[in-house]
Amino acid sequence: MSQPAVLVTGAARRVGAAIARALHAAGADVALHCHRSVAEAGRLAAALEAGRPGSAAVVQGDLLDDGDLRRIVSESAARFGRLDALVNNASSFHPTPLGSLTPAAWDNLAGTNLRAPLFLAQAAAPHLRAARGSIVNIVDIHAERPLAGFLAYSVAKSGLAGLTRALALELAPEVRVNGVSPGAILWPEDGEAFPAAERDRITAQTPLARTGSPADIAGAVKYLVFDAPFVTGQVLAVDGGRSIAL
Repeated sequence: MSQPAVLVTGAARRVGAAIARALHAAGADVALHCHRSVAEAGRLAAALEAGRPGSAAVVQGDLLDDGDLRRIVSESAARFGRLDALVNNASSFHPTPLGSLTPAAWDNLAGTNLRAPLFLAQAAAPHLRAARGSIVNIVDIHAERPLAGFLAYSVAKSGLAGLTRALALELAPEVRVNGVSPGAILWPEDGEAFPAAERDRITAQTPLARTGSPADIAGAVKYLVFDAPFVTGQVLAVDGGRSIAL
């Protein structure tokens, strides 16, 4: 019997790479989606392939391009002959205070965080139904409690939480659909959105008094993909308790 195959979007770096590694270690073949981080995705695929030849592939595409969305799914399924799970991890994140929000910024943030997961799920649905598989959406605790200054992002992630529950109904009983809502895991690389004082405030506000790690998110995704056969329509907060303290 062939290995289960999983498509992870935004898999080249950071949390997406940790998810891909965890699912691969659990026995899955992984299609590593990337947009611009082709070299990094290639290095990750090579590392995974070294341990298990034929178990990883890079699928490049723009999540804002409708044609690419369909191709990403079809190439992933063709590469491994099946598709058992879709992990919608890729995300744009940047501030959009009210008064400075532009249509282009909205299209980018809503496109990557909400529109792409919907249409990837639609394209993947026949494969996932055949495999009795699952979808995991990476949401955000700010889907429920908006982040000031990040209006479009917060709204898009709120939509993704709603999409998770709606897809769970639409795709039942063959396909389970769940979400993971991270808290403070990795700070943005630009260092501007969350300066040191803000990082300290957020950490102090978190009941566990620390930030999480990509492995925390990867473990939750692995659970929902492989070890939760009676769980669907749920969004699991992995945030050190921060969402109960906001």
